[in-house]
Amino acid sequence: MKPFSPPIPDTPPPPAAQKGDGMNYAPKGKPQPVVKPGEFAFAAAHLDHGHIYGQCNGLTEAGAELRWVYDPDPKKVEAFREKFPQAKAARSLDEILDQADIRLVAAAAVPNERGRLGCRVMEAGKDYFTDKTPFTTLAQLDRARETVARTGRKYMVYFSERLHVESAAVASDLVADGVIGRVVQVIGLGPHRLNKPTRPAWFFERESYGGILCDIGSHQFEQFLHYTGATDATVLDASVGNFANPDTPELEDFGQATLLADNGASNYVRVDWFTPDGLRTWGDGRTIILGTKGYIELRKYIDVGRDAAGDHVYLVDEKGEHHMAVTGQVGFRFFGELILDCLNRTEHAMTQAHAFKAAELCLRAQAQARRIG
Repeated sequence: MKPFSPPIPDTPPPPAAQKGDGMNYAPKGKPQPVVKPGEFAFAAAHLDHGHIYGQCNGLTEAGAELRWVYDPDPKKVEAFREKFPQAKAARSLDEILDQADIRLVAAAAVPNERGRLGCRVMEAGKDYFTDKTPFTTLAQLDRARETVARTGRKYMVYFSERLHVESAAVASDLVADGVIGRVVQVIGLGPHRLNKPTRPAWFFERESYGGILCDIGSHQFEQFLHYTGATDATVLDASVGNFANPDTPELEDFGQATLLADNGASNYVRVDWFTPDGLRTWGDGRTIILGTKGYIELRKYIDVGRDAAGDHVYLVDEKGEHHMAVTGQVGFRFFGELILDCLNRTEHAMTQAHAFKAAELCLRAQAQARRIG
């Protein structure tokens, strides 16, 4: 086991990303290219969710070249090209899929369209990188599994609440190094600000977004698998409700679930749309990882009442109490690893089995959820 020592800041953190609106939150990090210019080209398509900007930020900072963009709405394309002027506007998705040099398509379609789009991309010989949640039904997941097996392409998922959070990367290293011993429980809290007037119509349609445990809950189930090292889990209990939005009855503004992993670790998840206006960011996202020799708490986006910057890691281990503010210190390694995985056909960034199992768990929790409130 490597000895633990808190990272020492040697450079000032980058400017804070826009943090009031979770839908358009797109972190920026230090460029850490893993390929030479032009070696890995990708395209963006179906810009229905603002997370596409974070996906593209991460890939371009890792050295990928964004060459094309497509969306049926020209206004979305125009806004996108203001941030990424290097992307040429395509007339159709087929125009992108016909480009032999495009290795990957990043997309943030309406959730219930993501599975079908991904299969189309993979059948065209490209890897696919979708915003979460990757599916809204188990049938969509089954089709994607079959398409991956048949084509050999990747169906990767932007679980941004771990992959685009530096404190989460530090926690991964601490867990891997055995600093807190065996992980026995993960608690994931994912509150979000609703910003109701800015949301598109599909956001309030149950069939389109899949339900709260399926949608924003997907982040939490993925982190549970990651930090515990589990490969499967059983949903013990789940519930959802609409407590404060009777004018949009298909919206679920609260959800919770309890899971038990195949290795004995447990999980509690709570997600909601109740972030109050007084908070300086879109959500006080937190993760608590309990081990046999210590515990870690991540205050991802803010340290309430103290520091508007996020990425605070609190660690208590056998040696004492530790606090690390890691913004700008470790970067976002997932994107470079994903690029190299696509080039080398490896699975260092995330295994396909892990991505699909996280998706399956959120779908099963959503299907089992009791209605409360």
